[in-house]
Formats: sequence, C-alpha cells, structure tokens
Amino acid sequence: MIDHIDRSILRHLREDGRMTATALAAKVGLTVAPCHRRLRELEATGVIRGYRADIDSAAVGLGFEAIVFVTLRQVDRATMEIFENRVAENPNIVEAQRLFGEPDYLLKVIAEDLPAYQRFYDAELTSLPGVERLTSTLVMKNLKANAGPPV
Repeated sequence: MIDHIDRSILRHLREDGRMTATALAAKVGLTVAPCHRRLRELEATGVIRGYRADIDSAAVGLGFEAIVFVTLRQVDRATMEIFENRVAENPNIVEAQRLFGEPDYLLKVIAEDLPAYQRFYDAELTSLPGVERLTSTLVMKNLKANAGPPV
C-alpha cells in the first residue's frame, strides 16, 4: 500500500522523471536515504514501471494520428493471441486496448501524413489476422496525452 509520501514521490517523478534522488528527497521532505529506499521499493513492486523520454511525434515527422476500431471475425484465443502479438510488434501502433463489447480493439496509429496512413492501413492493418472490420477516426488535436493515473 502506498502512502502520502509515496504519492508525492510519484507526482514529482511524473513531472520530472530525471530528478535526482537528492532533489526528490528535498521536495517530499525526506533525507536522501529513506527517499531512495522508497523509490527503489516503488520500482521493485512495479508501481514505477520504468523511465522514458516523452517524444513529440510531430517533431520526428510522425504528426498524423488515427484511432482505429477493430472488430474480429471470431474471438477465439488463438486469433486474439496472434492479432495481439502482431499489434505489439508494430512500431506505428503506439497504443492498443482490448475492449469489452463492440468493437474488440482500439488502436492508436501514427504516420507521417494521410497518404502514409493510407499505405499503412492497406498494407498492415488489413493484413492483421482475423480482422472483419476496421473503422478509422482521424485525430484533430491532442488535448491530453500520457497523463498517467492520478496520484
């Protein structure tokens, strides 16, 4: 169970994942050793899953986004496993969720532009195993992304 100090650590790290243990300790009102212990415990228990750079897709030439709803022909274990593995391996699919009800999956896809997305759709999305229907919605503007859970 995490307490208010752990939550404070998580809030500060969400804002700046590169913060030093010394700076973090000062922000949460601990000395370095107990802060470091808490940080390692949060990592060891999987509360903190990792650290990574937050990259602006548009800045690296991938400013086009689409949300794709996927309905499978049949939902059996083998089809889902193959489908999910192919989705996980594809770098242009940056988020994926399996849903209850219709549709079966929601994918977030990034591409350079509309023609690049069309090529990706035709070559990759339509060839995913078990796909019955694909419905795309184009993203006009991101209002909030990668916010993480409230802590």
